[in-house]
Amino acid sequence: MSTFTIAASTVVTPTGLLEPGEVVVEDGRITAVRAPAGGSRVPDRVLCPGFLDLQVNGHDDVNCATAAGDQWDRMDGLLRAQGVTGWCPTLITAPLDRFASPLERIGAAMVRRPEGAPAVLGVHLEGPFLGGAPGAHPREHLAELDLEWLAALPPIVKVVTLAPEQPRAAEAIRRLVAKGVLVSLGHSTATHAQALAGADAGARLVTHLFNGMGPLHHREPGLLGAALSDDRLTPSLIADGVHVHPAALRAAARAKGNGGWVLVTDAVAWRDGRLAEGRVSMVDGAPRLANGTIAGSALTMDGAVKRMVDEAGIGLFDVITAATATPARLLGLDDRGVLAPGARADLVALTPELAVEEVWIATP
Repeated sequence: MSTFTIAASTVVTPTGLLEPGEVVVEDGRITAVRAPAGGSRVPDRVLCPGFLDLQVNGHDDVNCATAAGDQWDRMDGLLRAQGVTGWCPTLITAPLDRFASPLERIGAAMVRRPEGAPAVLGVHLEGPFLGGAPGAHPREHLAELDLEWLAALPPIVKVVTLAPEQPRAAEAIRRLVAKGVLVSLGHSTATHAQALAGADAGARLVTHLFNGMGPLHHREPGLLGAALSDDRLTPSLIADGVHVHPAALRAAARAKGNGGWVLVTDAVAWRDGRLAEGRVSMVDGAPRLANGTIAGSALTMDGAVKRMVDEAGIGLFDVITAATATPARLLGLDDRGVLAPGARADLVALTPELAVEEVWIATP
């Protein structure tokens, strides 16, 4: 039996910050979260659950749509270095017959998880069933919902982003939810009523709030208004300093409250330079298409956490919740995302400046 204790000046528990605190681990599971013995000296650091990223198209030079072989090992290293212990490889809009090959490669990568590698929590399909705000998605490949195609998706698909203004959207959402898929509403110019119909059907996530959707209007709030006001919908935020102004990040986090929003990177393989059938290059802090359209980010999860605290002014507990417990809850995972007895010992130690100091990932 392997037993060890990790102490920190701040430990992020499910109910708040324990200062100081320590976590006891036995055989890859947390057995206790407690205050250290009186007089004990603890490292000046923050201990929290491993980060979970629901939207990763790639990182650096590794593209999830084309990755194979040792490229997955490189991705593991890139993710672990930013404190990510679980993630969703994300595929964007393409012709329907081109999804089979990348899904097969990702499925193989899920099976061959080496010890200490971040867990692949399932695939996120962002498209092609999008609406009036496709952003960097190739418009020529956008499609109307195909219920038979969705029904045939392999079980590794755990998240699907679609537009609620799509014909048959409610039926598609109900069928996906019945299969255990988390449905997200996004890349959409839906009306407020259409967005609420999506929530009525079972959608629970909203893909990257503010980006890829119509603006908020006081007489037609649209998807943005629904995401901010309906407790059933949990919006994701890209906190890279480019996609969303810090004031808007702060407003969204305050409107939704603790556990009501989630951090994602929407990272792409910007150094690889390819996104779907287009080319991207780094311009003004973000990957962009030749026409200037933002095409994902170069963000890391530790960077997103730091920016939300330092620039958006959101408290550490709320920010860590958005990177850990909330994505776990959305995916229906009750064994991770929290520092609590019985949970997997996937942990991250951050310096006082919120840089990753050390990462622990339990053996599956």
